[in-house]
Amino acid sequence: MAEQNEAHGPMEKVADIGRDIGEYIKQQRSNAKISLRQLSKLAGVSNPYLSQIERGVRKPSAEILQQIAKGLRISAEALYVQAGILDLPTGGPVGDAIRAAEELSERQKQVLLDIYESFRRENAASKDTHTRSEQHDHPQD
Repeated sequence: MAEQNEAHGPMEKVADIGRDIGEYIKQQRSNAKISLRQLSKLAGVSNPYLSQIERGVRKPSAEILQQIAKGLRISAEALYVQAGILDLPTGGPVGDAIRAAEELSERQKQVLLDIYESFRRENAASKDTHTRSEQHDHPQD
Protein backbone atom coordinates (compact mmCIF):
# COMPACT_ATOMS: atom_id res chain seq x y z
CA MET A 1 0.00 0.00 0.00
CA ALA A 2 2.82 2.45 0.81
CA GLU A 3 4.08 2.19 -2.78
CA GLN A 4 0.81 3.59 -4.15
CA ASN A 5 1.08 6.67 -1.95
CA GLU A 6 4.57 7.36 -3.27
CA ALA A 7 3.15 7.46 -6.81
CA HIS A 8 2.19 11.11 -6.30
CA GLY A 9 5.78 12.39 -6.03
CA PRO A 10 7.29 15.09 -8.26
CA MET A 11 7.88 12.76 -11.23
CA GLU A 12 4.26 11.61 -11.16
CA LYS A 13 3.10 15.23 -11.15
CA VAL A 14 5.16 15.85 -14.30
CA ALA A 15 3.54 12.79 -15.91
CA ASP A 16 0.10 14.06 -14.87
CA ILE A 17 0.83 17.46 -16.45
CA GLY A 18 1.84 15.68 -19.67
CA ARG A 19 -1.43 13.74 -19.70
CA ASP A 20 -3.46 16.81 -18.77
CA ILE A 21 -2.01 18.99 -21.55
CA GLY A 22 -2.48 16.18 -24.05
CA GLU A 23 -6.11 15.73 -23.07
CA TYR A 24 -6.64 19.51 -23.22
CA ILE A 25 -5.14 19.73 -26.72
CA LYS A 26 -7.24 16.79 -27.88
CA GLN A 27 -10.37 18.42 -26.42
CA GLN A 28 -9.57 21.77 -28.09
CA ARG A 29 -8.90 20.00 -31.40
CA SER A 30 -12.19 18.13 -31.10
CA ASN A 31 -14.07 21.37 -30.26
CA ALA A 32 -12.55 23.01 -33.34
CA LYS A 33 -13.48 19.94 -35.44
CA ILE A 34 -9.90 19.59 -36.67
CA SER A 35 -8.38 16.17 -37.33
CA LEU A 36 -5.04 15.15 -35.84
CA ARG A 37 -3.56 15.24 -39.35
CA GLN A 38 -4.92 18.76 -40.00
CA LEU A 39 -3.58 20.09 -36.71
CA SER A 40 -0.18 18.55 -37.31
CA LYS A 41 0.01 20.44 -40.63
CA LEU A 42 -1.29 23.70 -39.15
CA ALA A 43 1.13 23.50 -36.22
CA GLY A 44 4.09 22.23 -38.22
CA VAL A 45 4.45 19.20 -35.94
CA SER A 46 4.64 15.61 -37.14
CA ASN A 47 1.49 13.52 -36.91
CA PRO A 48 3.09 10.81 -34.69
CA TYR A 49 4.60 13.43 -32.35
CA LEU A 50 1.27 15.24 -31.96
CA SER A 51 -0.43 11.91 -31.27
CA GLN A 52 2.15 11.17 -28.54
CA ILE A 53 1.51 14.60 -26.99
CA GLU A 54 -2.24 14.01 -26.95
CA ARG A 55 -1.80 10.61 -25.32
CA GLY A 56 0.51 12.09 -22.67
CA VAL A 57 3.52 10.08 -23.85
CA ARG A 58 5.49 13.25 -24.64
CA LYS A 59 5.51 16.60 -22.84
CA PRO A 60 5.84 19.39 -25.43
CA SER A 61 8.15 22.36 -25.08
CA ALA A 62 6.82 25.92 -24.84
CA GLU A 63 7.74 26.45 -28.52
CA ILE A 64 5.76 23.40 -29.64
CA LEU A 65 2.82 24.48 -27.48
CA GLN A 66 2.92 27.88 -29.17
CA GLN A 67 2.79 26.23 -32.61
CA ILE A 68 -0.11 23.99 -31.51
CA ALA A 69 -1.96 27.01 -30.06
CA LYS A 70 -1.54 28.84 -33.36
CA GLY A 71 -2.88 25.78 -35.22
CA LEU A 72 -5.87 25.60 -32.87
CA ARG A 73 -6.35 29.39 -32.98
CA ILE A 74 -6.30 29.61 -29.21
CA SER A 75 -4.05 31.58 -26.92
CA ALA A 76 -0.63 30.10 -26.24
CA GLU A 77 -1.12 31.38 -22.69
CA ALA A 78 -4.05 28.97 -22.25
CA LEU A 79 -1.82 26.04 -23.21
CA TYR A 80 1.03 27.31 -20.99
CA VAL A 81 -1.34 27.43 -18.02
CA GLN A 82 -2.58 23.89 -18.77
CA ALA A 83 1.00 22.66 -19.10
CA GLY A 84 2.02 24.25 -15.80
CA ILE A 85 4.46 26.63 -17.51
CA LEU A 86 2.44 29.68 -16.39
CA ASP A 87 0.39 30.27 -13.29
CA LEU A 88 -3.33 30.62 -13.70
CA PRO A 89 -3.98 34.11 -15.00
CA THR A 90 -5.72 36.63 -12.80
CA GLY A 91 -8.75 38.65 -13.70
CA GLY A 92 -11.52 36.23 -12.80
CA PRO A 93 -14.57 36.11 -15.05
CA VAL A 94 -13.66 39.30 -16.94
CA GLY A 95 -10.24 37.93 -17.89
CA ASP A 96 -11.80 34.58 -18.81
CA ALA A 97 -14.36 36.34 -21.03
CA ILE A 98 -11.67 38.32 -22.82
CA ARG A 99 -9.57 35.18 -23.40
CA ALA A 100 -12.62 33.30 -24.70
CA ALA A 101 -13.69 36.04 -27.15
CA GLU A 102 -13.22 34.36 -30.53
CA GLU A 103 -13.86 37.60 -32.45
CA LEU A 104 -10.70 39.19 -30.99
CA SER A 105 -7.14 38.58 -32.16
CA GLU A 106 -4.55 37.39 -29.63
CA ARG A 107 -2.96 40.86 -29.70
CA GLN A 108 -6.32 42.56 -29.00
CA LYS A 109 -6.97 40.15 -26.14
CA GLN A 110 -3.56 40.87 -24.63
CA VAL A 111 -4.07 44.65 -24.87
CA LEU A 112 -7.47 44.39 -23.16
CA LEU A 113 -6.06 42.12 -20.45
CA ASP A 114 -3.15 44.53 -19.86
CA ILE A 115 -5.52 47.49 -19.53
CA TYR A 116 -7.86 45.57 -17.24
CA GLU A 117 -4.98 44.45 -15.00
CA SER A 118 -3.60 48.01 -14.83
CA PHE A 119 -7.02 49.24 -13.65
CA ARG A 120 -7.17 46.47 -11.06
CA ARG A 121 -3.68 47.34 -9.75
CA GLU A 122 -4.51 51.06 -9.68
CA ASN A 123 -7.75 50.44 -7.77
CA ALA A 124 -6.04 48.05 -5.34
CA ALA A 125 -3.31 50.64 -4.65
CA SER A 126 -5.93 53.35 -4.18
CA LYS A 127 -7.88 51.12 -1.80
CA ASP A 128 -4.71 50.34 0.20
CA THR A 129 -3.91 54.06 0.49
CA HIS A 130 -7.48 54.82 1.57
CA THR A 131 -7.45 52.01 4.16
CA ARG A 132 -4.10 53.18 5.57
CA SER A 133 -5.29 56.77 5.91
CA GLU A 134 -8.46 55.61 7.72
CA GLN A 135 -6.35 53.56 10.12
CA HIS A 136 -4.10 56.58 10.70
CA ASP A 137 -7.10 58.88 11.32
CA HIS A 138 -8.73 56.44 13.76
CA PRO A 139 -6.00 54.71 15.77
CA GLN A 140 -7.24 51.83 17.86
CA ASP A 141 -7.43 52.53 21.61
